[in-house]
Amino acid sequence: MENYIFGIHPLAEYISNGGKPEKVLVQQGLQGSNFQQLFSLIRSSKIPFQMVPSERLNKFKKHNHQGVVAFIPHIAYQSLEKVVPAIIDSGEMPLLVLLDGITDVRNLGAIARSAECAGAHAIVIGEKGTAPVNADAIKASAGALSRIPVCKESGIVYAISFLKACGIDVVALDDRARQNIYEAKISGPLAIVMGSEDRGISAAAKKMAGTLASIPMQGRIGSLNVSVATGIVLFEALRQRLNF
Repeated sequence: MENYIFGIHPLAEYISNGGKPEKVLVQQGLQGSNFQQLFSLIRSSKIPFQMVPSERLNKFKKHNHQGVVAFIPHIAYQSLEKVVPAIIDSGEMPLLVLLDGITDVRNLGAIARSAECAGAHAIVIGEKGTAPVNADAIKASAGALSRIPVCKESGIVYAISFLKACGIDVVALDDRARQNIYEAKISGPLAIVMGSEDRGISAAAKKMAGTLASIPMQGRIGSLNVSVATGIVLFEALRQRLNF
């Protein structure tokens, strides 16, 4: 079940108090000073929105939505700039997973489950073009998305740049990389970048990453589901950390 906020005043109050919806549906043709104030707030807060015909909002007709429906995240997103120093201050060796354009909620959930089991400290996603952390994602994660911090950043390239500045090695999984994950040294402070299901890692993220690595394949299909691939890389990093 999704979480929603309906109506102009409730949504304006939610945003003014620091809340940030995943997305806002706005009925086309809305007018009035209250709506204009809300719309300015949405844009200044850089909240994704979509103008839709009134028919799109028919399923919410039992609610007094006033032409505005906001999708509210199921979890509280955390700031990467706060999470990383906290990891370092704790004396632990950072292990993070960056998702560059993962759009399937089941893959997001499965990745979170593997990340939590491998001892990862956080998952990083972008603000746009990524699967929402909704009820289906949380269910697929077996609850891991409620336990592992999720950082929602302006872009994965920014996140990579910040992590490298913090002394964290960034390894991007690329099936064309000459070096495979068993040859790469991934036992230190590490961030693993995984690309989208259909396009892989973006060129900008690939360029920013410190290391490219592949998973050696012998079958005819030649590719793995992204959640399976993430699990393989995470547990190879854990194996190297544990020296066995």
